[in-house]
Amino acid sequence: MDDELRERAERAAERNALYNALKHDGEAQVGAILGPLMGENPELREHGDAVAGAVAPVVQRVNGMGREAQRERLAELDPELLAELDAEDEGEDHPLPELPGAEEVDQVRMRLAPNPNGPWHVGNARMPAVIGTYKERYDGWMLCRFDDTDPETKRPDLEAYDAILDAIDYLGFDPDEVIRASDRLETYYEHARNLIDAGGAYTCSCPAGEFSEMKNAGEPCPHRDKPADRTHEEFERMVSGEYDAGEMVLRVRTEIDHPNPALRDWVALRVIDTPHPRPEAAEYRCWPMLDFQSAIDDRLTGVTHIIRGKDLQDSAKRQAFLYDYFDWEYPHVTHWGRIQLDAYDVPMSTSTINELVADGELEGWDDPRAPTLASLRRRGIRGEAVVDALVELGTSTSDADLSMSSIYAANRDLVDDGADRAFLVRDGVELPVEGGPAAGEPPVHPDHEERGRRRIPVGEAVLVEPDDLPTEGERAWLKGYGPVRYAGDALAFTGEGIDIVRDEGVPVIHWVPAEGGVPVRLRTMDGDVTGVAEPGLAEYAPDALLQFERVGFARVDAMPADPTEAAPAVLYYSHP
Repeated sequence: MDDELRERAERAAERNALYNALKHDGEAQVGAILGPLMGENPELREHGDAVAGAVAPVVQRVNGMGREAQRERLAELDPELLAELDAEDEGEDHPLPELPGAEEVDQVRMRLAPNPNGPWHVGNARMPAVIGTYKERYDGWMLCRFDDTDPETKRPDLEAYDAILDAIDYLGFDPDEVIRASDRLETYYEHARNLIDAGGAYTCSCPAGEFSEMKNAGEPCPHRDKPADRTHEEFERMVSGEYDAGEMVLRVRTEIDHPNPALRDWVALRVIDTPHPRPEAAEYRCWPMLDFQSAIDDRLTGVTHIIRGKDLQDSAKRQAFLYDYFDWEYPHVTHWGRIQLDAYDVPMSTSTINELVADGELEGWDDPRAPTLASLRRRGIRGEAVVDALVELGTSTSDADLSMSSIYAANRDLVDDGADRAFLVRDGVELPVEGGPAAGEPPVHPDHEERGRRRIPVGEAVLVEPDDLPTEGERAWLKGYGPVRYAGDALAFTGEGIDIVRDEGVPVIHWVPAEGGVPVRLRTMDGDVTGVAEPGLAEYAPDALLQFERVGFARVDAMPADPTEAAPAVLYYSHP
């Protein structure tokens, strides 16, 4: 890339980075501006790596500016774009309801609490989508807390910690703080000791089945009234690992005759023999239950508002007992219903997806058939589109259906303007072309003539899709080329004007040359599709998003230096 092109890329990048930063809490992302940059400046596409290298320092410089300085610089470069941004902010409406009690706190503080037992499926994205949106709406604070205190039943996956943070970034959000519950065992022990001193906990060695029978009958456990010093002694033995799993637990003393048996003397900490996969936590054997750990962490990190599934309504009630013992004020809580996702045969279940990957039925979490964020990302669907669709569901306690069509519609709005057009023919029929121009010249983008036209040589024959072939003797319009009549064994150029399409209903079809096209493997939710694309496809680098006309949007995943039948270009289908 020569110096003139580099300067042009840097100027365009600064404008786009300022806009992106002002729209997203003062920080722009390189990936978020490369797409629009390439779309607005097609001459930069062949220099993809060099452009990214030139853009990164510009983005870093913009992110180092204060918000006011960013506004002033954008006003200098493009005052109309700044006005457009301000108009968007003024006209923005929020599909999410007001947070209860938001006006009563100095700062709205919320948390994501993922269990790192695998990467995220689409359903997992609802929490950061909604909480991240609330954070932006109230200029609040967001914590990502990994609830990883079950090294046995919901055993953490060491790779999932970074994968989840990467997914949050893909969705467009940045936690203000990240903590791991497995780093905080001593904090939980300290509060357990304080709870014992407050008369709120006791050690219990009843077998689980026996305690369940007593609890359901409203009868107290025989250990319930043991002296605090004995509870302390037995708890310290739990901490030091002297008990086997199931031999001793620490229970929160609630109401043994509470109308809801699930709230009666619930377990706060228990012994687990299976070592935690994180080396920093592998020596611990006494682990808190989620309700205890989460309650302590919410308080200590200053969480003011909690959003959780309605299946966890009992958690708030259990934790209320704990908060009463410590004389703490419980955060505002919103419970929402479950969501269901259409269009997939694979369920939104971390364990199920892990099993399918392990069995080889899915190639990985980014397999196009998997309802995962990694899959959507690889298909070229932007995180912003996922967020928009999830936020529209609101926070009702009613279960909701998430249609992939809503994600596709949101993504189409984001990418359509920047996506170049191309032809892809599947299962092509080869036919000679008689007469006519040597090449077709369809536009790079129908709405942007300034991007120019792409030249597609015809050669001696073209490929068209079987379903597009007209009846013998009838005409078709090869898009970007002109009118032809199907003679049964050839296509004869007729030279008529475009008015035959409008006035006579002559169909417009896409095509590629029979020789010199790019073999394509298009990966879709329904399996792989093969075809041949126009020669210009070879000029696009991985991550480019195109629209195959009359087929749909697709992201370039791999582009061999010399695409052949043995090594085709690989693209992932996004959506229609």
